[in-house]
Amino acid sequence: MAPLRLGSVAPDFDAETTTGPINFHEFVGDSWAVLFSHPADFTPVCTTELGEVAKLAPEFAKRNVKVIGLSTNDLNDHDKWVDDINEVNNVNVAFPIIADKDRQVAALYDMLDSVEHDPSNVVNGIPFTVRSVFVVDPTKKIRLILTYPASCGRNFDELLRAIDSLQLSDRQPIATPANWRPGDEVIVHVSVPTDKAKEIFPQVKEALPYLRFATLPKEDAE
Repeated sequence: MAPLRLGSVAPDFDAETTTGPINFHEFVGDSWAVLFSHPADFTPVCTTELGEVAKLAPEFAKRNVKVIGLSTNDLNDHDKWVDDINEVNNVNVAFPIIADKDRQVAALYDMLDSVEHDPSNVVNGIPFTVRSVFVVDPTKKIRLILTYPASCGRNFDELLRAIDSLQLSDRQPIATPANWRPGDEVIVHVSVPTDKAKEIFPQVKEALPYLRFATLPKEDAE
């Protein structure tokens, strides 16, 4: 199988989850989706991450993004673990978590760790997942890939920021600069001549011939 890259069609699969069986492409539907993996149930970093995603559920929904987790335990473990997550984080985990005990989905998305990288994340020769993130758009194409080691919890505010950038660049001919936040100036895409940019954006500032900052139209400014 060819390696997954930005622009690849996200591999489809069927799986059992905490909210019932799903087909991944049907789950995504006309929405965006975030598929994110966890090494195992009843682990400390994952417990904080899933709690944070539950807290941010309204933010994902506002962006038309569905979230779906994955861990390499069975549904019985998942159900018990969700109780812990809810209690510790004072949340209600309502999004599905894939039961990938046989690691079929993890292998499909190349999520599995290795002894060479982290021997503590491979037990009796059986690898657990790293902290993978795949952002998938409504056409089922992969738009963002992030990979964190098991020891490092993810920054989900950054994930939301990146999704904002992706969705905005789909609507407008722009790129976003370092540390950009919604409401900040954007960069005019290199394919757009300056004269044309001035017709599109309320204000255009040329820092260099190839670096032009712009303010967004009101409907995209927030």
